[in-house]
Amino acid sequence: MTESIRLSKRMTELGMCSRREADEFIEQGWVKVDGVVVNTLGSRVVPEQKITLERQATVFQAERVTILMNKPVGYVSGPAEPGERPAWTLIKAETRFMGDRTGINFLKKHMHNLAPAGRLDVDSSGLLVLTQDGRIAKKLMSDVDVEREYSVQVEGMLSTEGLKQLNNGLSLDDERLKPAKVSWQSEDSLRFVLRENRPRQIRRMCELVGLRVVAIRRLRIGRISLSDLPVGQWRYLRMDERF
Repeated sequence: MTESIRLSKRMTELGMCSRREADEFIEQGWVKVDGVVVNTLGSRVVPEQKITLERQATVFQAERVTILMNKPVGYVSGPAEPGERPAWTLIKAETRFMGDRTGINFLKKHMHNLAPAGRLDVDSSGLLVLTQDGRIAKKLMSDVDVEREYSVQVEGMLSTEGLKQLNNGLSLDDERLKPAKVSWQSEDSLRFVLRENRPRQIRRMCELVGLRVVAIRRLRIGRISLSDLPVGQWRYLRMDERF
């Protein structure tokens, strides 16, 4: 007998929305299971059942925005402790990138429930994604197939064997890291392409091979690159852009 699971969890597994959005859609009566509206939280389904969203839910999702920011050093990507500066405070009309061609009007409601989709350390800079869209948040925080590219300035000597270890031979916290792509960009700068996002991963990897990190700049997440977005500025994700 096929085991049932919570409807909201199944919706998240299918990539339809985030868990919080699923509960909201269910309560609003915007979810159908095998063509029948289900509006009771905690309802359960089996994988074979067909789940669909009413038009109101897709319209609701379409109105949610995703923001791309070139985060400066010194700003935290997530919730801030006293004395810290959260990155979202940089999102205002005067810091919007002049090259933003989405045509979206900047509204106060775009700041509601805006959350970082993945971390970027306070002492690192570059591409940061903040989103209201639970589907994007889930993809970037759980999908190991989404690459993240960094430019890393370092000090120290790196042997041929050390470079090999950075690519495929290191462990952190007794857990093997996924293979990476690490290569020299210049005499003091490395290019890292990772498929995971552990806390301070690059700095810790470099320490293990005798390097000291001077600066980290994230250049790309999936198919979305920092491009010409200036430091401290932001723009909206376009409808045709996909991570």
